[in-house]
Amino acid sequence: MAEFVYLSKEVLTGLDNYKYSAVDTSPVSKYICHPFWNQIVKLCPLWIAPNVLTLTGFLLLLVNFIILTYYDMDFYASSRDHPEYLTIPNWVWLVGALNNFLSHSLDGIDGKQARRTKSSSPLGELFDHGLDSWATFFLPVAVYSIFGRGELGVDIFRAYLIVVGIMICFIISHWEKYNTGILFLPWGYDIGQIGMSAIYFVTFLGGYDMWKFTLPVVNLSAAALFELMCHVGFFGLTFPFTFYNVYRAYSDKTGKMRPFSEAMRPLVSTILLFTLLFVWVFMSSYNILEKQPRLVFWTTGTAFSNIACKLIIAQMSNTRCELLNSKLLPLFTIVCMVCFLNLGYIEYYLLWSYCIFITITHVIFGVCVVRELCDHFKIRAFSIPAVSED
Repeated sequence: MAEFVYLSKEVLTGLDNYKYSAVDTSPVSKYICHPFWNQIVKLCPLWIAPNVLTLTGFLLLLVNFIILTYYDMDFYASSRDHPEYLTIPNWVWLVGALNNFLSHSLDGIDGKQARRTKSSSPLGELFDHGLDSWATFFLPVAVYSIFGRGELGVDIFRAYLIVVGIMICFIISHWEKYNTGILFLPWGYDIGQIGMSAIYFVTFLGGYDMWKFTLPVVNLSAAALFELMCHVGFFGLTFPFTFYNVYRAYSDKTGKMRPFSEAMRPLVSTILLFTLLFVWVFMSSYNILEKQPRLVFWTTGTAFSNIACKLIIAQMSNTRCELLNSKLLPLFTIVCMVCFLNLGYIEYYLLWSYCIFITITHVIFGVCVVRELCDHFKIRAFSIPAVSED
């Protein structure tokens, strides 16, 4: 993989001059999460590199995804009207709660560990946010296994909309920083993480069947209520604040002051990705989302992460974001075939092919970028020089 070079001299120079700037106004973060993290980071040995904490947190979420994939491939295990599917063992929810709690905690202390060990670098922020972009679909997919399809569950397409909505929240947060120079951390992140750990644990105590109820008066199932809360979070806690912050940066002339076409440039690939995938879902003669939901979720999340990582690099280096992600060309070709040909079961192989392609190329991209930054800053990704506590 050494022959692949992804970072230009302009990008590396921009990263040399980069300074982290973020604003976190969330009461949950300020009064609950950070005080807790400030204490538990003291338990972390000084020889542990911050990136090890970041990677471990990501892998814990990946473990949750793999376990739930094994026990609930098609999201029918928690559906009353599909008794032919075995239910998910109760211990899975306890493991999920522990892994999610630990992952959130590790994600919260990695930056504190970096400052504590004087090892902060642009690599650390890119590594952290890059893995976060890949993990955006893990949480909603895990919740979906709790509620399932069918009676008192949620339709698969509506679940897909929630997954896409969370990804949009992530990308516009970094689009916001691309135009304002400041990362305004969304309120919904910590609330969602704490809520997810709690849902896992409550499900462990009471079983998935405890969520099979309908609220009186409003006549909403627990699954539909959760779905509604997600959309309220998108349209109430994220989108308005993001657009207001960008508007204010232009109004006060404190942002990057890019023309409209340049300001919107980072969103083109994301919009194209979701457009292509929605067209595939609607035009599929194989009914791809209904029959291969987890494969669609993984493919969507990985392709999205590749786009998001390149935006993060652009906003950190203050360079121009790419307009079109080259990894979308094979997807565009597949979607054209789906629209004009009755492919049927062939779509299954095409989806697997694109999933493998985007996963391998994204991993190569990530590994090479980390290597290039390590070489440039003369550091190691997963080890740091010995330090002593002040």
